[in-house]
Amino acid sequence: MKINLKLYKLLLPLSICLAVIGCKLPAIAPVASNSVIPKSYSNNTDTTSSKPMVWKTYFKDNNLIALIDTALKNNQELLITLQEIEIAKNDIRMRKGRLLPSIGLGAGAGVEKVGRYTSQGAGDASAEITPGNIVPEELGDFKIAAFANWEVDIWKKLRNAKKAAISRYLSTIEGKNFVVTNLIAEIANSYYELLSLDYQLQVVNQNIDIQKNALEIVKIQKEASRATELAVQKFKAEVLSSQNREFDIKQNIKETENRINFLLGRYPQEIIRDKTDFLTLQLSKVNAGLPAQLLANRPDIKQAELELAASKLDVKVAKAEFYPSLNISAAIGLQAFKPAYFFKFPESVLYSLAGDIAGPLINRNAIKAEFYNANSRQLQAMYNYQRVILNAYFEVSNQLSNINNLEKSYNLKSQQVDALRKSIEVSNDLFKSARVDYFEVLMTQRDALEAKLELVETQKQLLNATVGIYRNLGGGWQ
Repeated sequence: MKINLKLYKLLLPLSICLAVIGCKLPAIAPVASNSVIPKSYSNNTDTTSSKPMVWKTYFKDNNLIALIDTALKNNQELLITLQEIEIAKNDIRMRKGRLLPSIGLGAGAGVEKVGRYTSQGAGDASAEITPGNIVPEELGDFKIAAFANWEVDIWKKLRNAKKAAISRYLSTIEGKNFVVTNLIAEIANSYYELLSLDYQLQVVNQNIDIQKNALEIVKIQKEASRATELAVQKFKAEVLSSQNREFDIKQNIKETENRINFLLGRYPQEIIRDKTDFLTLQLSKVNAGLPAQLLANRPDIKQAELELAASKLDVKVAKAEFYPSLNISAAIGLQAFKPAYFFKFPESVLYSLAGDIAGPLINRNAIKAEFYNANSRQLQAMYNYQRVILNAYFEVSNQLSNINNLEKSYNLKSQQVDALRKSIEVSNDLFKSARVDYFEVLMTQRDALEAKLELVETQKQLLNATVGIYRNLGGGWQ
């Protein structure tokens, strides 16, 4: 029978001495306050709706909604992020497990022969298990036992590590929400770009018809000696230029479709869409409210905040490494040198109980380095948190200004397109009556085409800006 009991009366004063030695810790760099956040963040008045912004009610196009649904199931980047959540969840399980004793079961068998003229050999030779039964020279060792180890969390090191893991798990969830937000916004922007390209193709085809009609008129006037071959070739070159632009737009349509298919995690195929009048599309209006709304909705701000909380706990865990740790181990089982004696009680019973306390005294450079690293990571997390908030503030400000200016620009370009459309009719009539030359007709048609394409581009930018402000306010992931 083997008993390994230590005097626990010695543990208390020893732990106090080690704790006093460990109290001399490196200085922690001061954490700056959130002074960079504008005062408006603390304002309780808000003009936004308290309801979360749900993307299925924000986007009205059923084809776009179907595309987003597919992407949320198949997008590879999102699936990778979901696995990061599982990894963080398993880290919580691991940290929680370290708070509890670890219990195991072991068995073993072996043989040993020691020298006869040794203290152990002489003792074995003189021992009698039973009267007349001398211990053999070759001794077996058969053992089966349950054992347990437990680190007592005196300084909350393990509990703080578990809390840090929980914060990082919640941070990965917010990271997933941020990925979803950007994914939905990217699909919506690509979808509206595709619709704009469809409309551009219609505009170019209409312009080609107008130019071909003008070319036929010039040919007739040449036959009547009212125009020259130069005018005919100029109009023909303009038709060819527009046809060349048509193929450029078709290539852009194919690339945009493939980009959407990539985001949806599927192979190239046609994107189902409604090719109606692109210029009439409108999205739901979003009230920007006050910057305080950003703190409540944006996943990247929540993620940075949780990372900051986890880094603070990491500093506490690193600090606790300077203090002594208390470990308790225990074992109970059966042990004998011969299987026949294995179940003889209480002679074959073994048990042990031990408590160990230890703390770093000399050469603590490794622990200091980890402590400094934890402190630096905390400062990094704080600066990143401030940067994310500042970036969110400017993103919303820029998008609001962008929407306002684009709306004004769209109204002016619409008037420009109407004026140029009328000018085409006027120039054709004047050209037929020989009151203007062919060059003015060509320039008028060219200006009208460019103005229409610019109007389509402005409409696309306006839709993208509306999607952007929705994303920047924290929508898209619900």
